Amino acid sequence: MSTKPTTTDLEWTELDQRAVDTARVLAADAVQKVGNGHPGTAMSLAPAAYTLFQKVMRHDPADADWTGRDRFVLSAGHSSLTLYTQLYLAGFGLELDDLKAFRTWGSKTPGHPEYGHTTGVETTTGPLGQGVANAVGMAMAARYERGLFDPEAAPGTSPFDHFVYAIAGDGCLQEGISAEASSMAGHQQLGNLILLWDDNHISIEGDTETAVSEDTVKRYEAYGWHVQRVAPKPDGDLDPHAVYNAIEAAKQVTDKPSFIAMRSIIAWPAPNAQNTEAAHGSALGDDEVAATKRVLGFDPEQSFEVSDEVLGHTRALGERGRQAKAEWEKSFQEWRNNNPERAAEFDRVSKGELPTGWEEKIPVFEAGKGVATRAASGKILQALGAVIPELWGGSADLAGSNNTTIDKTSSFLPADNPLPEADPYGRTIHFGIREHSMAAEMNGIALHGNTRIYGGTFLVFSDYMRNAVRLSALMHLPVTYVWTHDSIGLGEDGPTHQPVEHLASLRAIPGLNVVRPADANETAIAWREILKRYTKVFGKGAPHGLALTRQGVPTYEHNEDAARGGYVMFEASTGTPEVILIATGSEVHVAVGAREQLEADGVPTRVVSMPSVEWFEEQDQGYRDSVLPPSVKARVAVEAGIGLTWHKYVGDAGRIVSLEHFGASADGKVLFREFGFTAENVAAVARESIAAAQR
Repeated sequence: MSTKPTTTDLEWTELDQRAVDTARVLAADAVQKVGNGHPGTAMSLAPAAYTLFQKVMRHDPADADWTGRDRFVLSAGHSSLTLYTQLYLAGFGLELDDLKAFRTWGSKTPGHPEYGHTTGVETTTGPLGQGVANAVGMAMAARYERGLFDPEAAPGTSPFDHFVYAIAGDGCLQEGISAEASSMAGHQQLGNLILLWDDNHISIEGDTETAVSEDTVKRYEAYGWHVQRVAPKPDGDLDPHAVYNAIEAAKQVTDKPSFIAMRSIIAWPAPNAQNTEAAHGSALGDDEVAATKRVLGFDPEQSFEVSDEVLGHTRALGERGRQAKAEWEKSFQEWRNNNPERAAEFDRVSKGELPTGWEEKIPVFEAGKGVATRAASGKILQALGAVIPELWGGSADLAGSNNTTIDKTSSFLPADNPLPEADPYGRTIHFGIREHSMAAEMNGIALHGNTRIYGGTFLVFSDYMRNAVRLSALMHLPVTYVWTHDSIGLGEDGPTHQPVEHLASLRAIPGLNVVRPADANETAIAWREILKRYTKVFGKGAPHGLALTRQGVPTYEHNEDAARGGYVMFEASTGTPEVILIATGSEVHVAVGAREQLEADGVPTRVVSMPSVEWFEEQDQGYRDSVLPPSVKARVAVEAGIGLTWHKYVGDAGRIVSLEHFGASADGKVLFREFGFTAENVAAVARESIAAAQR
């Protein structure tokens, strides 16, 4: 383990210290004004955050999104004022009135930082530990981006080289997701990642001794990280010189991520509140805020006190940022001049455009042949991978089952990994059995930009990922989840592996598009549509979840209307249906079989395949009514999961063939038969609906 260096090149003036103390009183005032929040961590972390923003990071307040910038992630998102005060002081667009409006309606300073809402916020970090995994994903994306555009450059010399910094608290490191992500980062030797741990020994329930006893630094050393401890000043305050030295030492370690443990005292220097759990999540109180201001030499009668001298000093970062960006642009232009083809590719990728002719590479599958949609997806991915270099991804150790290997000869792994296909810039990611962090890492990859990411596991394990998937939707991120083994059709593995409630549960997440294709051709259209919908513009992108079968299903003729989310797959023989059968995924062929029986009995029957309810709901009312005419009251929805999704589509006279209980361990065909997913049963239920509609 490294120790802090004994020398420093950090220039630290009285104005720097005054700016740090200003951030402290601003945090105390903001929480006091609104009456709730987390002042203590923002107060104690102010020296570290200020050092990062003013002395370390390469960024430009005038252009918060430029490609060459360093990234900052506040994983301890409850301490949002740690970030907001620095964005204000540095001139990223927040002003004093924004801090005064902390946690109030319509403000730019919500309780937890939100991506797309506040300039300078790189990710939404609400639930603890998510930010650690986001930062790992950003560091992975930075390496892959470098491989796309400048792989031959010596370390530290490419315009695509930059650092990802993150601040995490005790809570972040107790969450399992951070352990998963940190293990991944160590395995991947992400030398561009520097994680600062606020080791303040306090959580909501008091001293962390109530819940934690391991040596966290040794744990990170065991993960394969470069680790350092930073001791506080004798008075207990964080030492910016020691923090700066540790960061500079970490930047020199290019073959390991770096972990810096900063021992701090929460709410320092509040005379009575420091080192207490109350300071974690409650306003300090007027008397304690006033006392803290006296300690720091501020006027206790004033609130939100910022001197012109301090603000002028901190906002000089604007000029330093412009210079840093200008220097980067010079090196970037030199790279462009030397690499015109790669520069053209960069321009295409950065705009979110796809290569000319990419759609022609998507296979069309022969009708009549039985193909598992997971297998079709794998063939589509390999075809797309050959022409879309920015598309990459993998699986949570289930690639052989998920069919998510985009290139068998190229694995995203450090150069010294013993696998023959190991390549630091490889296409296929081995996320390991770490579903939760995989999802959050995918969010970080998408946030970083300039690549297109997907990741796979079994649909039932989306439960492990749900929190990160929810954040994908909250941030409108264009990530693609490949969830296979999507029903009881997976068979003998039994109810622990058979999803029942998952489709309805995932559809309940606002902004997540769930796509459950009926066959290989719908799968191809789904992948095409997902890629076409990709956008980097906040508020316009969306995550997608592909739900794919393990078992083979019949292949039907290619129908472009599948891209509209729901369409008439088979029309009633008379052109006017007496009953409509709505189905998704592997149940579509069951509905088709039921239609054949009903038509044979003289019942005109329409089959509607609805691979994506969300896409269908985007269509205009006229189209939706043409697929599901309001005049046809007899309807049956068929899906091998709980029926929550379908009540609005079938109406009072309608019926739902669903699975309102867990599955069982048996052959998938047996389970479909035993649980009523047969053409005979669907036809019988359709007759019930017809009778109900005629009453």
